[in-house]
Amino acid sequence: MLAKKILIVCLGNICRSPTAQAVLRHKAQLQSIDIKIDSAGTSASHKGERPDSRSVNAGSGRGYNFSGIYSRPVFEQDFADYDLILAMDSENLAELNRRCPAEHSHKIKLFLSFHPEYPTINEVPDPYYSGSKGFELVLDLIEQACDQLLLAPELTKH
Repeated sequence: MLAKKILIVCLGNICRSPTAQAVLRHKAQLQSIDIKIDSAGTSASHKGERPDSRSVNAGSGRGYNFSGIYSRPVFEQDFADYDLILAMDSENLAELNRRCPAEHSHKIKLFLSFHPEYPTINEVPDPYYSGSKGFELVLDLIEQACDQLLLAPELTKH
């Protein structure tokens, strides 16, 4: 299997994208799949911060490890460095497409384009202003999409 580099992007990089990073990292390790996984935000407002404690609590409850994950903004070099750049929602997708050099635009997709119910379900909702149920829903969506992502041709073709 080819080693791939995947960048997962949301707005602040403290809830959804670090959760997806932790989940995908865990699931890839369990399957011995060699992928570099990182996350970033289209906004730099939380640069250097740890993931939201509610994300960590929800994810830790399901066995996911958030160690080594800190918020960072999307850098221009990311478009060249990563093989797949996955946005959590249409607003972040639009922002990534706006910033991305044309030669790398094929790398950008919605994260939930790998969800089994896509396109009916196409965005991971921002749980920041929701209660614990919002963080659990985010985890459910991310887990289902990660399972499909690890089977995707983007990762399995030689």
